[in-house]
Amino acid sequence: MMSIQEIQTLIASKVRDRRLELNLSLKTLSEKSGVSYGSLKRFGQTGQISLESLLKLAIVLGKVDDFEPLFSPSPTSGIFSLDQLMETNKPRKRGRQ
Repeated sequence: MMSIQEIQTLIASKVRDRRLELNLSLKTLSEKSGVSYGSLKRFGQTGQISLESLLKLAIVLGKVDDFEPLFSPSPTSGIFSLDQLMETNKPRKRGRQ
């Protein structure tokens, strides 16, 4: 399992790779996304960025659709009774604990 810092670094690396693939400078990405140049530099160095800024970058880099399956319900497997199937299709509104 990866640490939070490792995940942040990996995401920052993927953003950098996509930016370079699109031949965008940090300055141009900053202007197009509305994320400050300083925030982009910090993101590249530490992996830290707000969710709002990350989504702005994803929009400009053409990757915003990659967020949709992030917290999608897991597909169920196995055979269920009709009652079990009806119960699993109801979205939960509260946690149990």
